[in-house]
Amino acid sequence: MQYIYFLSNASLTLRLIDHLCRDCQFPTSIVTVIHRIDGWLVKIKFSQELTQAQHKDFQAYLSEIGIPYEPEIRLQMALWSLEVGQSIVDVMRRYQLAVVSHGQPNYSDIEAFREQFTKGLGYCPETLA
Repeated sequence: MQYIYFLSNASLTLRLIDHLCRDCQFPTSIVTVIHRIDGWLVKIKFSQELTQAQHKDFQAYLSEIGIPYEPEIRLQMALWSLEVGQSIVDVMRRYQLAVVSHGQPNYSDIEAFREQFTKGLGYCPETLA
């Protein structure tokens, strides 16, 4: 079971990762976080099916912080490439994406990306707030 959502800023993305790491009772298998100029894409894949109640609860939570996203074919290929084990760097080069994190939910990868990106620009864009 997988979910792909678009989130408008880093704070919401970090809130989701925090939820998956601490608050969630779900068996998260892979979380992929991609930064785009207009926001963040997060793909969450669970290692086992959620119950109907868990699915509805999780979807309600995701709908509060983001919107469901149907990736275009290029992004689908990038996500598939990551899932089959291609390196993050190769996927970023091939598909021209900023893959911030892939694997277990990782709060520190997102924080480090946000800090480095902001430092390089000299200001904090809205999507990194």
